[in-house]
Amino acid sequence: ILYVQVLSIKVIRNKATGLPEGYGFVEFASHSTAERVLQSYNGTQVPGTELTFRLNWASSGVGERRPDAGPEHSIFVGDLAPDVTDNLLQETFRTQYPSVRGAKVVTDPNTGRSKGYGFVKFADEMERNRAMSEMNGMYCSTRPMRISAATPKKTTAFPAQYVAPKVAGLYTATTIP
Repeated sequence: ILYVQVLSIKVIRNKATGLPEGYGFVEFASHSTAERVLQSYNGTQVPGTELTFRLNWASSGVGERRPDAGPEHSIFVGDLAPDVTDNLLQETFRTQYPSVRGAKVVTDPNTGRSKGYGFVKFADEMERNRAMSEMNGMYCSTRPMRISAATPKKTTAFPAQYVAPKVAGLYTATTIP
């Protein structure tokens, strides 16, 4: 067990039901503390459950999108292998497209398992368009990806928790209510 200084914790809840959505944010006093927690707990079992922690870096403002972040352009990525993580998906695209701002593999909130699809967010629309044609059919882990334009939600299309690391915060995809 690690004993570390936690600055804040935010559990994301469904606006209609008030129930936890299965993820949240923990903000630490330092980047090194957040790194230790990520290394120690990512992939470990949540006590008292069959779930595992899926930890990723969060952006500044714990759960809030920065107003100066500029426009974002997302793609849908389907047919992902079960072992693909947010980080692997992001790095698969970032190596060729520097404007990649983040990636999110969608998981089942009850099991923590990948649903086999995700989203990649770009700052540059031209790079997003190139990636849609150039990366379709390319491999991420053991499967070729199926790529199309993402359909934006009516609210924030891609919350800040999926952005590349900026502060000493972690995004956790599994929380205890």
